[in-house]
Amino acid sequence: MSAVLALRPADECRFDLVSLGEVMLRLDPGEGRIETTRSFTAWEGGGEYNVARGLKRCFGLRTAIVTALADNAVGRLIDDLIYQGGVERAHLGWIPDDGVGREVRNGLNFTERGFGVRGAVGVSDRGHTAASQMRPGDVGWEQIFGRDGARWLHCGGIFAALSETTADVALEAMEAARRHGTIVSYDLNYRPSLWKSIGGRARAAEVNRRLVEHVDVLLGNEEDFSAALGFEIEGVDENLLHLDLDAYARLLEQVLAAYPRLAVVATTLREVRSATVNDWSAVCRTRDGFHVGPRYESLEILDRVGGGDSFASGLFYGLLHGWDPERSIAYGVAHGALAMTTPGDTSMATVAEVERLVGGGSARVQR
Repeated sequence: MSAVLALRPADECRFDLVSLGEVMLRLDPGEGRIETTRSFTAWEGGGEYNVARGLKRCFGLRTAIVTALADNAVGRLIDDLIYQGGVERAHLGWIPDDGVGREVRNGLNFTERGFGVRGAVGVSDRGHTAASQMRPGDVGWEQIFGRDGARWLHCGGIFAALSETTADVALEAMEAARRHGTIVSYDLNYRPSLWKSIGGRARAAEVNRRLVEHVDVLLGNEEDFSAALGFEIEGVDENLLHLDLDAYARLLEQVLAAYPRLAVVATTLREVRSATVNDWSAVCRTRDGFHVGPRYESLEILDRVGGGDSFASGLFYGLLHGWDPERSIAYGVAHGALAMTTPGDTSMATVAEVERLVGGGSARVQR
């Protein structure tokens, strides 16, 4: 039994965490701009996948992905990148390629890191993707949660927004996880562009409210709780330069009160001084109280994309070990901070680096 969660024993499960979500090919122009570059660096990435990868590569846990890819050279490239990240495939649906992508394709995500007064920019190209066409019945959840065993299922609002069917797949996964005593986490991750053509904020709130009823650990930021669940936060500066901890404490208390199954609600706090200088922290609320993580002021950012996912993997690492909320959130904040010092969506940090930062270590050269 953890301090806040009732976890399945590790020795009864093949996986510590299984993520359900789309894995895209991220195309990164480095220090340049998407519209003027002549070369891109290729990475893999996806909100749900990034959490599984961080738990595997940084923290050494046994993680897996449930997803689908179009069976062509781009899909095989994404698959090869997943191999390099060490994440297993609990289910990878290979969808036959039609030759030009009229019926099925793989998602692309063009992402600028930003610098100074120029913010990060993301341009998604993910219509008709294999993952968006996943439907209930495609995945053998009884194999994953029953015969193999998984201690934790993670999904999010990005996957739920991909199509009219993916939210039903997420619900199917959550219900199967519940039957087998698997902890369920969900990152609201509201993206206006994904909901724009399928009902906007009203539809996002409708879908997410239905899913959050089945969730133990909920993540989101101030926009997520407002747009994706309908909770308003007072006292937060529109430009996110001054964040009121009391306002966040009230918000998270309201969310916990509205969803009796929830055990933990957490949010990162990012005060944006510029694209490359942020103040960075996080808070969470459990049934026992409000917990504030360490604060890194004037944190220098190389690539902010994926920082929240790396926070999640650090937080989950602590909770999976039965640690108290304060220690768990400290690992999350430190891992997110380190992940934003390297390029790409995914973490290149080591657990030793996380522990050193949690312990108050500096950035002095290591020889």
